Amino acid sequence: MNFVQTVQGSLLENFYPAGWNMEAIDKCCSNPPETIGERQPFWNEAFQLISCNEVQELDVKMGHEIAWQIRQSKLEGCKVAFILPVGPMGMYKWAVYFLKEWNINCSHVYGFNMDEWSDAEGRTLPPDHKGSFQFAMEQAFYGPLGELTVPVDQRHFATLESLPTYAAKIANLKAEGAELITVFGIGRMLHIAFWEPHFGAEFTSDEEWSKQTHRIGAQLHPLTIEQNAMTSFKSRTTLVPCRANTIGPGLFLQSDKIIGGCDGALGRGMQWQGLSLWTTLRYGPDRWLPSTYMPTLPGKLFYLDELAGPLEADVN
Repeated sequence: MNFVQTVQGSLLENFYPAGWNMEAIDKCCSNPPETIGERQPFWNEAFQLISCNEVQELDVKMGHEIAWQIRQSKLEGCKVAFILPVGPMGMYKWAVYFLKEWNINCSHVYGFNMDEWSDAEGRTLPPDHKGSFQFAMEQAFYGPLGELTVPVDQRHFATLESLPTYAAKIANLKAEGAELITVFGIGRMLHIAFWEPHFGAEFTSDEEWSKQTHRIGAQLHPLTIEQNAMTSFKSRTTLVPCRANTIGPGLFLQSDKIIGGCDGALGRGMQWQGLSLWTTLRYGPDRWLPSTYMPTLPGKLFYLDELAGPLEADVN
């Protein structure tokens, strides 16, 4: 007895996006843990999956990768544009550490935060609000870099006014020879940024979907709200906004490199991200599952070993 066998007539029958094939998703999750790194036909030849034993290891490796890319672009005399997340977050203190250790001035770096909480009209939280992503970035990355930091006018946040300008600014930077690097986590609903899977219903083709650069006041899936209640709001659902401004695939699919992190372990054998990770790696590109496009891009995805499973019942 399982989900597929009992969902008909239940409260969950129309809860998940219409394009989700739950049997196919379950098949992705049924592979032995030791096979997670087996390369798939749709993976980019320069896509690498990197295992980590613990969160601290993932934070260091991911932070090193961010800092290394900033260092390399500096040595090459090139600008570099980063699409940046708030979640995961632990890598930023290590990116700061390495950049300070190497004395790399970030005057050539352009940061574009991928999303921000909003209301239906796209109005965002104040930048000094502890729940805002701008506040989180200033505290975790831009501020601690001190004199080496990214210039203020090169830090972009997903506000009502700024987000619609991202596409043109990134296009101009790429025209000047800058690489675009997307740093990301994978959501419970397999979103990238807050580009949710149910948006897939609005488009007649993957091609049309893939051209969307952003969305203002996006409606978030209930499980996205609950994921963030657990990871960012100490379980307090009532604090989580139900909408957000977000970039879309028209930006993240332009990435010259990606740096991803899956750190969704909760302790005592509990986790929330194993299904998301396995589906991303095995399902194949599908607009109903946005993260499935990330292995088609060059770069690295760091993950905790325990997320590989086995994804089997283990009552906690």
